[in-house]
Amino acid sequence: MADIENSKDLTSVLWSGADVLRSKMDANEYKNYLLGIVFYKYLSDSFLIKVYDLLYDEKPETLRAALDAYREALEDESAEELKEQLEEECHYVIEPELTYTYFAEAAKNNSFNREQLQKAFNNIEQSDPIFADLFADLDLYSNRLGTGDQKQSDTVASLIKVIDTADLLNSDAEILGNAYEAMIGWFASETGKKAGEFYTPQAVSKILTKIAIAGQEDKKGLSVYDPCMGSGSLLLNAKKYSGVPEYIKYYGQELNTSTYNLARMNMFLHGVKAENQNLRNGDTLDADWPTDEDTDFNMVLMNPPYSAKWSASFGFLQDERFSDYGVLAPKSKADYAFLLHGLYHLKNNGTMAIVLPHGVLFRGAAEGKIREKLLRSGNIYAVIGLPANLFYNTSIPTCIIVLKKHRDGRDVLFIDASKKFNKGKKQNEMTDEHIEEVLDLYTKRETVEKESYLATFEDIEKNDFNLNIPRYVDNFEKEEEVDLNALLVDMKKTDEELGQVQGEFLSLLKDLTSSDASVMASLNDLIGKMEG
Repeated sequence: MADIENSKDLTSVLWSGADVLRSKMDANEYKNYLLGIVFYKYLSDSFLIKVYDLLYDEKPETLRAALDAYREALEDESAEELKEQLEEECHYVIEPELTYTYFAEAAKNNSFNREQLQKAFNNIEQSDPIFADLFADLDLYSNRLGTGDQKQSDTVASLIKVIDTADLLNSDAEILGNAYEAMIGWFASETGKKAGEFYTPQAVSKILTKIAIAGQEDKKGLSVYDPCMGSGSLLLNAKKYSGVPEYIKYYGQELNTSTYNLARMNMFLHGVKAENQNLRNGDTLDADWPTDEDTDFNMVLMNPPYSAKWSASFGFLQDERFSDYGVLAPKSKADYAFLLHGLYHLKNNGTMAIVLPHGVLFRGAAEGKIREKLLRSGNIYAVIGLPANLFYNTSIPTCIIVLKKHRDGRDVLFIDASKKFNKGKKQNEMTDEHIEEVLDLYTKRETVEKESYLATFEDIEKNDFNLNIPRYVDNFEKEEEVDLNALLVDMKKTDEELGQVQGEFLSLLKDLTSSDASVMASLNDLIGKMEG
């Protein structure tokens, strides 16, 4: 119960932080300030807690006590040894005057100096390659924060004071991570179409992850890869369903630099060790990655940009990711390029789950050839149709395609989950009950009337390798037959009621009088038409 309370407290503090910035800029801009400063507090608080633990082998009562102990320790002759140990364990060292605790006290005393905060950001970024350019989106000198030095500095100081009320000392990483995740989801809702860059709704994430992790929940050193990772929430879902989450190795790539930074922060805030993070800022299709050491993974999870444009250059036919298929995904629709990239990086006994628009199931030409080759190789394991309007950036219905590298058999399970949702104000929502129904159908892998169909390879071949779900799952609901006699009785009754109302209205019109001759003429004309 205390964990739930802590999570609520953290979320409400983050909300209050948003209030400081809401009137100055839109949500897509102020999310960088809010989430970045929360992250710096996390780094600073974690650092002071670690200092105190190394000095006294216990948790400090307050962060102020930890800061005082740190200052004292730095005057000791073993100060350098302490710093080396901190560098090794935290990957960074923060000077006492650059801790968040120090900044918060300065902000309360009206002596906050944003140049010092900028220095703190720079020091973190330069301390280890994993932090490089992490705070690049936080412009502490932006006119968005106010007009002139004083107002800009006051805005940052106000935000620091509000965020300081978040009690990270008594909150574990999961609570902070979940509060952070809730804010990312809120930003996705607020920023609408732009949100597709960084957020996959939790219901979809849950289905993808539970499908891909099935049978691998207790695997030590489980590797999970998302080549279009956004803010990393899809990758981090693996942590929720693994029996040994501390050993998971995360691999992710993201094209948008701001979003890539968000993912890196998200990893740390969920307690993922630096050595278990392998994240890259780059274009997934243009240059293959990863290409050294670990290149294939137990789980591949993807929610790529739908029908995005890509170069489809002739040279890609020699690229190992695409060379087996003889054709490339069309320039105007990179869907199959993303799918084949993910499949290439899947281990032989792993599972991949990807969200794509329905067009990939039936479009012809090059996409048809790729789809046929995948089906002949037995790579497509299941197709799940999702409800429309689940995502913040598009209202189109989407589907999940589940892929395997090598398996016996070429049958494909089709699930129609298009009606499993509750209507929301902005987006439709799948509840836990809906999710469990889908996962139950997936696990049973059998035909259930109006819900699922286990198609043989021959079924698919007869359909010319078209995977459009209605060809396999008939969810047509026959409308109730209309009782014509009852309908005629109702119509007659309605007609009689209309006649009665019209008669009453006519008698009211006849009672009306006016001294204006033109008004009376118009009135009599209307009465005449109604009586005629």
